[in-house]
Amino acid sequence: MESAKIRQPFFTHDRLFYRTLFRMLLIVALQNIVAYSVNMADNIMLGSYSQEALSGAATVNQIFFMVQQFALSIGNALVVLAAQYWGQKRIEPIRTITGISLKLGLIVSACILLICGFFPEMVLRIFTNSPEIIAEGKSYLLLVMWSFALFIITNILMSALRAVETVNISFYISVVSLIVNVCINYVLIFGKFGMPEMGIRGAAIGTLIARALELVIVIIYLAKADTKLHLFQKGLFSFNSGLKKDYTKVYLPIMCAQVLWGVSVPMQTAILGHLSADAIAANSVATTFYQYLKVIVLAMSSTSAVMIGNAIGRGERDKVCSAGRTLAVIDVIIGVALGLALMALRRPLLSLYNLNDAATEMALNLIVVMGFIMMGMSYQMPVSFGVIQGGGDTTFTMKMNMISTWCIVMPLSFMAAFWWKWPVVLVVIVIQSDQIFKCLPVFIHFRKYQWMKKLTREEHDQYE
Repeated sequence: MESAKIRQPFFTHDRLFYRTLFRMLLIVALQNIVAYSVNMADNIMLGSYSQEALSGAATVNQIFFMVQQFALSIGNALVVLAAQYWGQKRIEPIRTITGISLKLGLIVSACILLICGFFPEMVLRIFTNSPEIIAEGKSYLLLVMWSFALFIITNILMSALRAVETVNISFYISVVSLIVNVCINYVLIFGKFGMPEMGIRGAAIGTLIARALELVIVIIYLAKADTKLHLFQKGLFSFNSGLKKDYTKVYLPIMCAQVLWGVSVPMQTAILGHLSADAIAANSVATTFYQYLKVIVLAMSSTSAVMIGNAIGRGERDKVCSAGRTLAVIDVIIGVALGLALMALRRPLLSLYNLNDAATEMALNLIVVMGFIMMGMSYQMPVSFGVIQGGGDTTFTMKMNMISTWCIVMPLSFMAAFWWKWPVVLVVIVIQSDQIFKCLPVFIHFRKYQWMKKLTREEHDQYE
């Protein structure tokens, strides 16, 4: 490995690398922004409708956030393996791994629907004790929960396409979904064009129809237009013991890493939700804008995982070190730009919401905090989830999240909120602090270059 570092420059000089990186990054970022706007449309319209409706939808979105973690873990495991096979231009294993992912996605979807359908109030009470917010949230959840299952399956299919560097269709799907969602929201939330005024239930119907449309379009594309995967050929759901073993080995640590971190996020929101009604509204608005820009960081993570996986699959290990360093520096630049943009735009963005004075002032301060948090997250997340995990090392992020989140952040967050009774802004700083201090272990592990692991099987041993 030392010889690789000597032969290669600090930054990669491969022009094809930069063209591929920025093309994929731009398209995936736009797709993520537009896809996130489906939820953003609910927030903005409900925020102008009533604060209770906004808080109810925001509470349900914490549940959706957990759904996303399971969906992302299934899709990311698929990408880690499939990207290396795509580097070797071997399609059959990718198709089989996609089938394994889809079966797992159906199982997870069924479990989520059962929990949300039979115990909606119990789930919502985890995040807030306000009867008004629980009532609004239950009305929203019982409809929008069906979109959770649709989202999981769609995400798996899009992950398979992303692994083979097909990303344009995801953007087009998201644009159509956003337009449909906004139009239905406008009509049903406020009761336009002779339709009944449905409030938060109208937003749920809009989201559900948009998610259903996404799935229909991606299935039609795979069946009629895709020229790489030929996904629906015979054998998609065939049993393959070797590839199933490989997928399980990759998926379990990725799932643990996503869920260990993901569970902490709604729990942290629940801490704020039990402090005051203004705190949950202010945090909802602040984190909405933060999450909106975070989709660019997630795009960098996804793009990095595909590119690093492809390079390792092609056997270009001597080029991976300089490519990884290049990606890491780009991550830092992106983080600084996003953090400064978030702080600069906080007042115009808050003008979109109808919050009381106390919640507005609190949200202004929280957005400044989120700007600094964004800078740290923009480095550590793409490097850990993109470069390191995409390179085949799926256990490092799991261990880091277990220690940082559950041994440091969560205990300190509970003490800051309920024992020391710190102000809301300081509690949020504690809650989000791991996005900063995780940068150090990520940097140290990255510079060891021990995360490059070949995960593909030869054709003769893929059933072993």
